[in-house]
Amino acid sequence: MEVRIQGIHFDVTEQLTQFINKKADKLSRRYPSIDYIEAVLTVLKPETSMNKQARLKVIVPHDGEQVATKVADSFEEAIDLCLEAVERQLEKNKAKK
Repeated sequence: MEVRIQGIHFDVTEQLTQFINKKADKLSRRYPSIDYIEAVLTVLKPETSMNKQARLKVIVPHDGEQVATKVADSFEEAIDLCLEAVERQLEKNKAKK
């Protein structure tokens, strides 16, 4: 499984990278068919609270891709919200089969 992390207009810290990789590993253990995870992190303007946006794209062969975009106070919180949404999408696809 490949994990790609991209920060738009800022540098992603090592701590944030480790957090995302840890969450991606946990998700891939639950859904071993996941091939690729992409996290795109953006700081929204104006710079107030709730200005951290995370977009998570998960690609599963033969199931297509699941995408979730969330906004929160911190990138960690936004990633957690995205992961919850993607897990719900993966469960729905699993139930359809």
